[in-house]
Amino acid sequence: MDPSVVVTPPGKGVPAKYAAFSGIWAGQLDGMYEGKLAVLTVSPRGQVTVTYAWGDLADNKPGVADGAGKIVGSTLKLGRLPNGADVTATMLPDGTLAASYALAGQTYTGSFTRQ
Repeated sequence: MDPSVVVTPPGKGVPAKYAAFSGIWAGQLDGMYEGKLAVLTVSPRGQVTVTYAWGDLADNKPGVADGAGKIVGSTLKLGRLPNGADVTATMLPDGTLAASYALAGQTYTGSFTRQ
């Protein structure tokens, strides 16, 4: 992920359950595909802006995409990325994210930790 990616800390009006998503997260999908999710901003209503970066993922070459999404309950769902992928991340009790990346009929899952 580009070093120019900057996370803006959530403001005082952002509920703790939403603020917990703020930051840079990294992990592997299906134990072999690298992914990084930077949750750049979080609003009091759970709206987020993000940057998502991926390595080689099946036939999909490495890339980076900016996007937006919304936290509902304990799950962050991004709007469809420019490459057609759908990404969700669910906050688990241990503070990790259960990530899901769906593209071209395939779904890849894994665990992301805060960096």
